[in-house]
Amino acid sequence: MSDSPSRQRENQHAIRGRGAASNRDSRYSPLTIERDAGEAGGAPKTECLPERARTIIARNSSPDIPFIQSINPYRGCEHGCIYCYARPTHAYLDLSPGLDFETRLRVKYNAAEQLERELANPRYQTQTITLGANTDPYQPVEREHRITRALLEVLLAHRHPVSIITKSGLIERDIDLLAELASQGLASVAISVTTLDRELKRRLEPRATSGSVRLAAVRALSAAGVPVSVLCAPVIPTLNDAELEQIVAQSADAGATGAAYILLRLPGEVSILFQQWLELHYPDRAAHVMSLIRQCRGGADNDVRFGHRMRGQGPIADLIAQRFKLACKRHGLDQLRRHDLRTDLFRVPPRAGDQLGLFSADP
Repeated sequence: MSDSPSRQRENQHAIRGRGAASNRDSRYSPLTIERDAGEAGGAPKTECLPERARTIIARNSSPDIPFIQSINPYRGCEHGCIYCYARPTHAYLDLSPGLDFETRLRVKYNAAEQLERELANPRYQTQTITLGANTDPYQPVEREHRITRALLEVLLAHRHPVSIITKSGLIERDIDLLAELASQGLASVAISVTTLDRELKRRLEPRATSGSVRLAAVRALSAAGVPVSVLCAPVIPTLNDAELEQIVAQSADAGATGAAYILLRLPGEVSILFQQWLELHYPDRAAHVMSLIRQCRGGADNDVRFGHRMRGQGPIADLIAQRFKLACKRHGLDQLRRHDLRTDLFRVPPRAGDQLGLFSADP
């Protein structure tokens, strides 16, 4: 059996450069198995293993997610955000949603090749593809592996619309591709800004870039003609909610064209990991934070209902919504604005056996 939350917190320590403090077992595991996290203060190394993707475009039908198609170049995320809703997906690899999620990564080395193949399928219907739905496409290992850049090169070559969600300043590396896509109405970006407090960022999102670097990326993208919005996500009562107005103001000043927010979600194993993190970093207010979260979630740690899971409900959630709406109005940001990307420019990749160039009509 798995230990209780209080038992899980015993003898744990913060690990330098990592969000999780343990390798808590997944809900699919009948036993609690803890992989050695090293000495106190030690930092487990990141391990990247190659994965050959059999399919690359994922599809969803969730009514409160504003996209249908997405690509995740990696499994797991080195940013180590303790609140990440994607952590439980590592259980499908028989790995922990804790330290394993941020240290034992999978790299889809054939992603660009597989994307070409799927775009060439005669049954494929052009719809915007989102990069960054489950793990950040610009996490630190992208510097070496460049999977995201290869995907963008394919999408540009075939004039396919793409939307990116990231919290990394590394996206500036690919401004050349994004600007060319955007000039044809084929690209938009959403930058997640969780906090402008460096110490909170270091604890909450240990290997992500700082809030100031993310705002600099907003400014650079905007100057290059790339439509960019900002996600204030997640909003965590008493930890970063006081920054909401400041983040909106600085995002508008940097050139963002829209803004949105998401209230903290704690699905599956994320709740226990987050509570462990609170006890380690903010023991004086851990109980209060969880109390406020539960007040926004009908008394539970999480609410999976569509229409409620992103915003919450109750007086506290309503106050956050009102504050955000007023901040957006004050700074000229429409939180409901969406960038509708073009789908009519798509050029189908040639399939094996096609005769290239004989009937091309390249404008």
